[in-house]
Order: sequence, then C-alpha cells, then structure tokens
Amino acid sequence: MERGTRPVGKKLHVITYGCQMNVYDSARMGDVLAPLGYRASAVPDDADLVILNTCHIRDRAAEKMFSQLGRLRVMQQARAAAGGRMLLAVAGCVAQAEGAQILKRAPYVDLVFGPQTYHRLPAMLQQADQGRQVIDTDFPAEEKFDFLPEQAAPQTAGGLTAFLTVQEGCDKFCSFCVVPFTRGAESSRSAASILAEARRMVAAGAREITLLGQNVNAWHGDGLDGREWRLGRLLRALAELPGLQRLRYTTSHPRDMDDDLIACHGEIPALMPFLHLPVQSGSDRVLAAMNRRHKVALFDGLVDRLRRVRPDIALSSDFIVGHPGETDDDFAQTLDLIRRTGFAMAYSFRYSPRPGTPAADRPGVASQVADDRLQELQALLRQQQDAFNAACAGRRLDVLFTGPGRDPGQVAGRSPYLQPVHMLGPAALIGTTQQVKIERALTNSLTAVPWSHSRIEERACA
Repeated sequence: MERGTRPVGKKLHVITYGCQMNVYDSARMGDVLAPLGYRASAVPDDADLVILNTCHIRDRAAEKMFSQLGRLRVMQQARAAAGGRMLLAVAGCVAQAEGAQILKRAPYVDLVFGPQTYHRLPAMLQQADQGRQVIDTDFPAEEKFDFLPEQAAPQTAGGLTAFLTVQEGCDKFCSFCVVPFTRGAESSRSAASILAEARRMVAAGAREITLLGQNVNAWHGDGLDGREWRLGRLLRALAELPGLQRLRYTTSHPRDMDDDLIACHGEIPALMPFLHLPVQSGSDRVLAAMNRRHKVALFDGLVDRLRRVRPDIALSSDFIVGHPGETDDDFAQTLDLIRRTGFAMAYSFRYSPRPGTPAADRPGVASQVADDRLQELQALLRQQQDAFNAACAGRRLDVLFTGPGRDPGQVAGRSPYLQPVHMLGPAALIGTTQQVKIERALTNSLTAVPWSHSRIEERACA
C-alpha cells in the first residue's frame, strides 16, 4: 500500500461467546484489523469477515458453534452467488481445543486460531485471501500484547466501562476445567504495559476498568521499580490514574487472596465493594476431588477477613453441582456454606464433563439428581440475591451512569455492586457518578431517584 493511501473499507462482524476475556479479545481483534480497513458491522449478512470467538467451558460448546457456522454458511454461499466473498473464522478456546476437527467438519471455514495468536491476524488473512485454509493454535513464545495496536476502540457503548486483560492461563488444573489446555500456562503482563493501556482507556473516556484473568489474583508481573509486583500493588498504581473512578477484578481463586490484596479492599476507595470469589463446593471432599487445593475453612476465613476490612463488601461466587462423587451430604454442605456466607449473586452450573479433563472419566451423578440439586441451589441463591437487592431500597448508593435507560427520559447505570440502576434524569448525567436514593428492587434491577438531603438512614447494602 502506498504511503498516504487509505485501506479499502471492509466489514467485520464478531460473535462473542463466554467470558469477559472473550469480550476483551473480540474488541482487540477489531483493533488489529482496523489498519487493514475493517470496520465493525452490526449484522453478519454483509460482513466480509465473520469471526466466532468461542468458549469451551460449558457442555456442547462445539455443537453450538457448528450450528452457528451452518447458518453463516448460507450467508457465505449467498455472497459468493452475488460475486462477493465472506471469510469465516473460528477463534477462541474451541478453536484451540478442536482446530483440525473444525476444518474437517466445516471445510468452508477459512481461518481457525486460538486465543493467544490473534495478533497474527493480518498474516493469516493474507494467506486466506490467497485461498488457503489457515490454522494457528500455537502457544507462541512472543507476548501477544506486545504486538497489539496502542489505540483501542471502545468495548462498550460510550466506552465508559472497559475490560483490561492482565493475566491469562492457569496452573491450577482443576479436575473439571479445560482452561489450562485452551489458554495455556499462567502468564502475567508487565505493570508498565497494563498501566499504559489503562491510561489510553481513561483518555478515551473509560471511568471504570475491570481487570481480567483466568486467575487474576495470581497476577505477578514486572513492576515499575524493577521488582515483582502482585495484584494489590498494581491496583494501588491504577487507583492513582487521574480520571479513573472505579476498579474491579475478576476471576479470582481463593488460594491467591494474599494479605495485601485483602487490605486493598479497605484502603482503595476506587476498588468497588463487590468481589467474585469462586468456591465451587462447600464440601472438602468434593473440593479435593476437584483438585481445588483449598478447604472450606480457607474460604470462610477469607470472607471474614474481607468483611472486617470492608464491612459493606458483597460477594458473588461459582458453584458446580453433580461433580463426580458428590453425595447428598456433600451437597448439603454446599447449601450450608451458601446460607452462612450470603451472596449478592452467584453463577451455578450442573457439572458437564469436558474432554481431556481428569473428571471426565469418572462416574457421574445421576442426571435427575444433579438437576434437582441445581434447582434447589439456584432457588436459594435467587432468594439471597432478591434479599440483597431489596435491602438496598431506601439507601444511598453511588451510580455510574453509562447510557440511556429502557424508557424515555431515563438514564441507566451500575451500582458499586454491579446492579443495573434506572432513574429518570437528563442525558447529561451519562458519564458521571451520582449519589442516588434506591427506591425499589425489581427482578433484575433497581430504580432510583436523585439523592435528597432528607433524613434518610445512610448505610450500605448488606
């Protein structure tokens, strides 16, 4: 391309499955492709390149992907009949795990690449443009973040909230989990790289940043002072960035909640009082079978310590029911843990065997038993979530308003506890953090009015 010329405009559509890290990766794929002339398309029909960014955590992930590919194949054929071309790509964790099988079952797919190689997309597309199928599922020696463009497009409408991946991979090897096989070993970015990207996000309008990692609190990167930093030190440095109002991090492992990180929750105002800390089970026996390498007592102790330093902190967690070998007594212990802890929200799943993981070859719990346990557990968690939201009514919360609400004249935002909040108010509030009075809790959100200085008891949700 001659200097001064602009690349020919092309349309890109990315379909994202799974976790926040995939949301981040999808946005960065767009950044990588922007210099080639690709611009985002809201629909796949007219896209020149469609990328499925896949997740392999849950059961039947591959089948769902092939179903989507079948629908896209029809569009691809229609484009070809009209004299055009639509490239199809599969990215992410399913691509990493089943790369060759994807091309065998869906030979019309042009590119398959894993989550560690999307910085190589320009070279892959050059090969695909020449009619060659491309598969790149290596774990490259180079750090992909060193090759990503500095300028990043907003990940959300308005760009007021942003995800920032600081750590990838996992060395824990839980018996049910494919992450070590699809994302590789634990790898941490340097503090300088993270802070530079955070500054760019804030300059582009981000007011809240969520640090991401498969095991984010295992982050240990090169610090600005030449020493190794842990996550607590990184959070303290990020909190000093002018214009950054809120910090969060997810997902954590109980074994990596060190003293300094716990202290941060009581010392950093920008660190929101909401922590996602997966425990998976309330039974030590099941935790051992899961290879979690911690006991229930550790989790209970962490909860106590976090609440001592930040009394208004709220917790969410992950639970798996029906793990091979789980008994009625094991399940009862999980319910006991939930009752004594109290969660603002939680994610819960019925165990699904993932090929290649140690638990996949073990005898499972009967399907109906697992279903019944999941329904009972989810009913308890729903009760706790409803109670937490209801307890917020009449109280004062800071809300970051991020966009228009569902109804005319409304603005919408998020509370410190990630609850959606709707309020009548002018669009000028978008992008600001306001103190509001919560009026009432709906099924999945809160309604609010501007805070007045009447004598209303001020206290955190609990």
